[in-house]
Amino acid sequence: MTEQLTLFATAAFGLEGIVAAELKRLDMKNVTGEIGGARFTGTLEDAFLCNLRLRCADRVLLILAEKECRTFEELFQLVKSVAWEDLMPADAKINVSGKCARSQLMSIRDCQAITKKAVIERLRMATQQSVFPETGIAYPITVSLHNDVARITLDLSGDALNRRGYRTWNGEAPLRETLAATLVELSPWRPGMRLHDPCCGTGTLLIEAAFRLGHRAPGLTRRFSMEEFPFFPREACDALRRQARFDFKPDRISGITGSDIDPSALELANRHIRQAGLEGLVTVEQQPLETLQLTDETGVFLCNPPYGERLSDRKSCEKLYGQMRRLKARHPGWSLCAISSDPNFERAYGKRADKKRRLYNGRLECEFLIYR
Repeated sequence: MTEQLTLFATAAFGLEGIVAAELKRLDMKNVTGEIGGARFTGTLEDAFLCNLRLRCADRVLLILAEKECRTFEELFQLVKSVAWEDLMPADAKINVSGKCARSQLMSIRDCQAITKKAVIERLRMATQQSVFPETGIAYPITVSLHNDVARITLDLSGDALNRRGYRTWNGEAPLRETLAATLVELSPWRPGMRLHDPCCGTGTLLIEAAFRLGHRAPGLTRRFSMEEFPFFPREACDALRRQARFDFKPDRISGITGSDIDPSALELANRHIRQAGLEGLVTVEQQPLETLQLTDETGVFLCNPPYGERLSDRKSCEKLYGQMRRLKARHPGWSLCAISSDPNFERAYGKRADKKRRLYNGRLECEFLIYR
């Protein structure tokens, strides 16, 4: 499998353009943003590089077949047309997941069953075997139907790419690592500027900013499902991982700090910072937001403050938003950026944001607000 493949980097709704821009920075070819992610072409080595280095994407998929399907027979024939015998051994564990929307075929369970039946039928024809024990390596296959177009993909990531490996406990109000990296990207913070999270919680925003500042590939210390496949180009991809280790420059990381009033959250933050290999490079301290005072003349406050729907304490959250306005007033040369699902954030803060962008934190519709 040395030829150019059709690949797809999945992304949360609203992040498709950001992921497409990431792919272009990695020199991927034929990048186009679509609903749910960005399509591109590349080799297996390119797919591995994307698994290693994409900060905002959820998964990297190999598109194996794509065609309009309005009947189960059409779906069966589409799946059967894939040369599965070139991808998997006869003892492969076939794990099929499904998604259906706005299509004639709306039964996810039936589409999954048809897909698996077609894969086994193709393997039976190719191998002349009658029994498939499924005791070997797992192959995560997805059948996705949207507007009657079926897409058959093989997941090359395995666990979602937000699973960087440094976060072992989420705390009370988790922020996915990929969304945290997106907020860093969308904020006015750039290398050389001070960054402080006044509601740092378990430290995810700080760690993602430090990864970017130190050129640390987010997938550096984890494994991907494609590494188990027999067609995986191990030697070439091992070289890519070695290069990623070489590119990580921890001495570039400075000026990234956080604070929080919750000592248990800070304990988790310090644990995650250690597990990310950033001990001594990113620091956090217990400090109430209302008394926080930093000496730097310029910088960026970047935070994921509590919001009412999440912590069931709307009044205290709105009080906190007012304190954030006063924090900004004490630091006139700083920008302040916050993500919130609370529609009353700007009213409680006391000023309309200079810039806003709609995002999703899990299933919560949020706004990312920037006060310059």
